[in-house]
Amino acid sequence: MTVLGRRTVLGGLAAAAGAGALPRISIGRSEDRPSIAVAVQKIANTNTLDVLREQSNVGERIFFSSLWESLIGRDWSGDLRTMPGLATRWRHLDDRTIEFTLRPGVRFHNGDELTSEDVAFSFGRERMFGDTVADTGETLRVSERPTTYLTGKLPPPEVPAVARRAFPALVSVEVVDRYTVRFVNGTPDIAFEGRIGRYGGEIASQRGFREAGSYLEWARNPITTGPYRVAAYEPDRHLILDAHDAYWGGRPPLRRIRFVEVPETTARIDGLLSGEYDFACDIPPDQIAGIERDPAFEVQGGPVRNHRILVFDKTHPVLADPRIRRALTHAIDRDAIVAALWAGRTSVPKGLQWPHYGDLYIADWSVPAYDPALARNLVREAGYRGEPIPYRLLPNYYTNQVDTAQILVEMWRQVGLNVEIRMKENTQQVMERSADRALRDWSNSALFNDPVSSLVAQHGPNGQQQQLGEYANAELNRLCLDLERSTDQSRRRSIFHRLLTIAEREDPAYTVLHQNATFTAKRRAIRWKASPAFAMDFRPGNCGPRA
Repeated sequence: MTVLGRRTVLGGLAAAAGAGALPRISIGRSEDRPSIAVAVQKIANTNTLDVLREQSNVGERIFFSSLWESLIGRDWSGDLRTMPGLATRWRHLDDRTIEFTLRPGVRFHNGDELTSEDVAFSFGRERMFGDTVADTGETLRVSERPTTYLTGKLPPPEVPAVARRAFPALVSVEVVDRYTVRFVNGTPDIAFEGRIGRYGGEIASQRGFREAGSYLEWARNPITTGPYRVAAYEPDRHLILDAHDAYWGGRPPLRRIRFVEVPETTARIDGLLSGEYDFACDIPPDQIAGIERDPAFEVQGGPVRNHRILVFDKTHPVLADPRIRRALTHAIDRDAIVAALWAGRTSVPKGLQWPHYGDLYIADWSVPAYDPALARNLVREAGYRGEPIPYRLLPNYYTNQVDTAQILVEMWRQVGLNVEIRMKENTQQVMERSADRALRDWSNSALFNDPVSSLVAQHGPNGQQQQLGEYANAELNRLCLDLERSTDQSRRRSIFHRLLTIAEREDPAYTVLHQNATFTAKRRAIRWKASPAFAMDFRPGNCGPRA
């Protein structure tokens, strides 16, 4: 790794980065529309473009507004408010049923028109739910599937698992006519509309799925409705998207987008400054001033609706004692991390929640206080004797990730906790169940304005933590179901408060570090506005050469 430069951070901890690049496609070519090259640290964790399988920050950057689209859209280049997408309007028939009117004339990348049949297929068992059962009140029952899904048409087990996490009580999607479709839920769900517009609810071509030779073939070249279509995808190298000129939202402003995988920060920056790339993503704040010293470049971005968290595996022998997990949370000086690594460009939130929850936002909540003395007392009470606590780390995924991990390890050392970083090569190695799984990095987004969008969806009975076998709490699981089914907002607020108390203080499942932020460096010659999300919006109206 190439050292970015020494920082005086909490005793002199340093950051690391590296190099690597591929040829660029220049915006300066003479075609009627420019092409661009975008350097990203990762294209997809699963090496597929299946939105249900690739639930990630890196996937969000590429998929949304460029490739995949939902019935309910979001204002990616504005304030992320919901707006008509592939549906022009919708109405609640009762507290369990929503009817959507589709936008006529929408064309898939294969030329077919979008109809209600495609919507019903996209939310059906074949594409989405597999053998899961709606609203069982238990953890998911996903049938065992052979590994031959890569050569057959069955999706892998994580697809129906994620689908039921996102849509726990969806029973059916009924075709009313060519442009009218009805969603029926098994229980009342105040967040039902939000779920339909979350990512994972995007629409795929039924014919495109069925004509693919295998699931993997389809997942690397899905037929969707977005402004760009897949032209070529080489996992771990690049993804090329070409303009879909029949796009319902207007002629795409770019002829071609090439996302190039460049894991090391310095290589992304060097490639931008040398003219190899037109955009470089995930820029650390301490590099912004150096980039903008050249008037040909600028950096855009800021906080997004995503919180960086640490996840605990309570099945690990040391972390089985909640006092150790609580000690880990109280040993962290979050404000110091934000000041040192983020130059104050983000902040420490009030736990795993967001102000856009409205009346359900717990304004008087806070993350565990930085209290080293309390942390030391908890360590002593637990009888901890210095056993190693493994911290699995996938470097260069999150901005400032290695720096943050090194700082955390030192903070934990100061209260008597022996945390050891274990570097991993991919996401699968980070998550697989084995004796050295105790701590790992993660982040959670709030995909709509309700607590079920994050705490419940990610840490509840159908969430990733419990599907991976890292965490379970009987009271938390019962309350998650209550929160999903109740329509009494006052009662739901009380339930959410109790959920935060369990998951962040009494029996910690995770701890929040800070609100995430993302910064993108670009050539000033390109007219483009960053989204308050990881998604990069290259749709008509938000990108093109400056006049």
